[in-house]
Amino acid sequence: MRAVALLILVLVAPVAGANDKPNVVVILADDLGYGDVRALNPDGKIPTPNLDALAASGCAFTDAHSPSAVCSPTRYGILTGRYAWRSKLQSGVLGGLSPRLIEPGRLTVAQLLKDNGYHTACVGKWHLGMDWQLKPDKKVTELNIEPREQVFNVEYEKPIKNGPNAVGFDYYFGISASLDMVPYTFIENNKVLANPTEDRDLTMFAGKPGRTRKGPAAPGFEVEGVLPELTKRAVGYIAEREKHNKPFFLYMPLTTPHTPVAPSKEWAGKSKLNAYADFVMETDAAVGEVLAALKKHGFEDNTLVVFTSDNGCSPQADFPALLKLGHNPSYQFRGHKADVYEGGHRVPLLVRWPARVKPKTTSGELVCLTDVMATVAEVIDAKVPADAGEDSFSFLPALGLSKGRPRAHLVVHSINGSFGVREGKLKLCLCRGSGGWSAPRPGKDDAGLPNVQLYDLEADLGEKTNLHEKHAGAVVRITKVLEDWVEKGRSTPGPAQKNAVPVVIRKK
Repeated sequence: MRAVALLILVLVAPVAGANDKPNVVVILADDLGYGDVRALNPDGKIPTPNLDALAASGCAFTDAHSPSAVCSPTRYGILTGRYAWRSKLQSGVLGGLSPRLIEPGRLTVAQLLKDNGYHTACVGKWHLGMDWQLKPDKKVTELNIEPREQVFNVEYEKPIKNGPNAVGFDYYFGISASLDMVPYTFIENNKVLANPTEDRDLTMFAGKPGRTRKGPAAPGFEVEGVLPELTKRAVGYIAEREKHNKPFFLYMPLTTPHTPVAPSKEWAGKSKLNAYADFVMETDAAVGEVLAALKKHGFEDNTLVVFTSDNGCSPQADFPALLKLGHNPSYQFRGHKADVYEGGHRVPLLVRWPARVKPKTTSGELVCLTDVMATVAEVIDAKVPADAGEDSFSFLPALGLSKGRPRAHLVVHSINGSFGVREGKLKLCLCRGSGGWSAPRPGKDDAGLPNVQLYDLEADLGEKTNLHEKHAGAVVRITKVLEDWVEKGRSTPGPAQKNAVPVVIRKK
């Protein structure tokens, strides 16, 4: 009986005391498919030894989701604990020159941790907008990728305002957006590391024709050097923290394996599949370097590591070629990046915390990447304010570390703004097709299809049988749940909040 009582005390006590708060490392891969991680897909053909070891040393989630099937909205959700469709960005992604998306005064995970005694750093791809200084009478697109005629409208040599440092990060090093978007140069805190004085493009996929968008590039800046440099900076940051008696938060949004797909010479050809698979292997090795640095500097045991991806795998990976060789980046799921289908947003999620999380465990609980904020807050015994983290639920109950109730619902969003809503095993898609890039595509080959789709994911993981007519009551009920969340401005308990702009639930 005494042993049982002690176990109960462990579970209900605050996860961290004032003097033993864990470090937090969140590593976000870019366009990595669920099926690309061997620990989640035993039939996968890409070796991922470091991610497999990470999974074995902690918990692997099998029903984890990005809130969006594309990158900028997911990144907004991770850092704010709020669905991005509540912001101004209700479809698509930002460009490399887009202004800041995170609203002034909105709490981020970084600011929450900073306010609770953490040193905070972001190393990698930002893609949430920053305020570049523009040339007189010039402009840049706000909520989309800027056209060619705008790429030299910026005075790149001048300081940048309202970047990562303005939303809670003490230190930032990385690039402004995706690696196939201008400007092609590194940024440190609020300045470019090298002025992008050249006008050029980059290889889109090693060994194939096709180039990235042409625009400002720093001399010597090449795709092959980006991941190694980001890894070097992250490892250096971890080493530096050994000198300080202060917990740290490292957010590392990788640029890979997103296009341009150009693995370094060391990794080219290693997978014997294609360049994308080589890039996945190089990404796995980069994660391994960061994990090794945590161990080397004595941080491993009391560091909460979260590894995930911002959405599903992009079709740029060349699915036909990979499928022919027996590898499916989307695992058993329908669709891929950009889609409302599972392949667009069901992502790998691996969580390790040796001091608390039991190794070699698996969780089938429903989790969303917006849940990082509430989880971290519970870990450090901090309170999320009523006007923050509106769509964030702690996933510590899924890890067996608290007595709270797991998430029961989930909202996902495709690239064109189509909604998908999970309720237990049921998934309602409020669109005729994928809402993204796979067939049936919106406005292209979805004509004549039903306006809604309802799937039983327990019986039909591949989303092949539309049950909307058979279960019309479920369609009405789940739609009402979404409507209530839109109206209230949140899906978590708490006071109503205002969405930035009106939210359109059904696409015409």
